[in-house]
Amino acid sequence: MSALLQQRSTGAARDDARLRDRLVFGDETAFIDLYERFSSLVYTIAARVTRDRRAAEDVTQEVFLAVWQRPLAFDPAKGSLRGWVAMMAHRRAVDLVRREEAHRRTTLDGRLHAEPLGHGDPVGDQVSDADAAERLGTALRALPEHLSRAVTLAYLEGRTYREVAVELGVPEGTAKSRLREGLRRLAVALQSIHAQDGEGP
Repeated sequence: MSALLQQRSTGAARDDARLRDRLVFGDETAFIDLYERFSSLVYTIAARVTRDRRAAEDVTQEVFLAVWQRPLAFDPAKGSLRGWVAMMAHRRAVDLVRREEAHRRTTLDGRLHAEPLGHGDPVGDQVSDADAAERLGTALRALPEHLSRAVTLAYLEGRTYREVAVELGVPEGTAKSRLREGLRRLAVALQSIHAQDGEGP
């Protein structure tokens, strides 16, 4: 059985290398093959991180454009093409979320300084982002420490699964399980907080 798995792994590595070489030589059909094989994977990862359809579509385009422009960045000796593309999708999605969060914070700070509270417009729009951040913080604090830490490392600090595992001192599979459970509980906690806010006067 192990010999069969090894043969399959070797065959997959050869397929990855051939596809990479076709991309290097500018074979447009290779790009089509690449997109058909991995577009669903890339979009799913991007959508999970960004929680936004359009953002996920942008990340997907960025990933495939990057592969087309720099196919030699992929080294078949260091891992599978699928794993490499997935890593790129996660990192670019995290980068996008960070940029948008930084932009929101900058915009909010500017508005709060430019428009003193209590003068003119209602403050609801001005503090909506701060309220969302506060709800997220509350929801994170409601999680068990081991889950909260995993989610914070991966989705707020942009760490990969492997980096989260190293940081927490656990196997990578355990890190992934904690992230899945952490995100599930986080969603439940946020829904609960939102429902409580809605019960107010």
